[in-house]
Amino acid sequence: MTQRVALVTGAVGGIGTAIVTELAKAGFKVAGNYIPFEKDKLPQWKEARQKDGVSVELFEVDVTDFEACGKFVADVQAKLGPIDVLVNNAGITRDATLKKMKKENWDLVIGTNLTSVFNMTRQVIEGMLERKYGRIVNISSMNGQKGQFGQANYSAAKSGIHGFTMSLAQEAARNNVTVNSVAPGYTATPMVQAIDEKILKSIIAQIPAGRMATPEEIAWTVRFLADERSGFVNGAMIPVNGAQYTSF
Repeated sequence: MTQRVALVTGAVGGIGTAIVTELAKAGFKVAGNYIPFEKDKLPQWKEARQKDGVSVELFEVDVTDFEACGKFVADVQAKLGPIDVLVNNAGITRDATLKKMKKENWDLVIGTNLTSVFNMTRQVIEGMLERKYGRIVNISSMNGQKGQFGQANYSAAKSGIHGFTMSLAQEAARNNVTVNSVAPGYTATPMVQAIDEKILKSIIAQIPAGRMATPEEIAWTVRFLADERSGFVNGAMIPVNGAQYTSF
């Protein structure tokens, strides 16, 4: 069997790094993107991956740009082969209460977190349907399920991701293409761990598990959904939140 190809957006962030590492160790050929302001940390990031024995092809891509996403997919396929797995992980926050939220920060979060999912998926879906195989995993959020004070833009985008997921799953299922989402709760990424200690303790106090998720726990869930044996898991949202938010 030929080696499967996985493409991960937001590849050099905390969760993205764990995902590309997990998929590479599972035997996938992995590609990902970064954005210009992340360029300075690339040498250190690449060195750490090499020490782990992980190979990732990186491309500088703005996933809010539809044409740039098309070129990204074409470049990855030219280098690695047809894309079998797409993980839409790119995401940002620009928090404020709605009465103080700037239009540019609404547009930026919706564009990066939600429109990018369309931009990337639209580029790979036809090939997956033609080959009758594909795994699409969209990274949503617990706050897309329950909402969050000061995150109307982020929560709207993450909730929209799962609506997209459920709809496309129904369109693609007959062709052995699965579309699922993962909804992490608070995760111990470097960005989150930099929060003021007092605030961090108050966050953890709300989690029944008594701790945050590790990025590796999110990545393991993605790996499960990306596996060939997960073909009947389709249109699902898998929460990874330590029982902080449960729904029937």
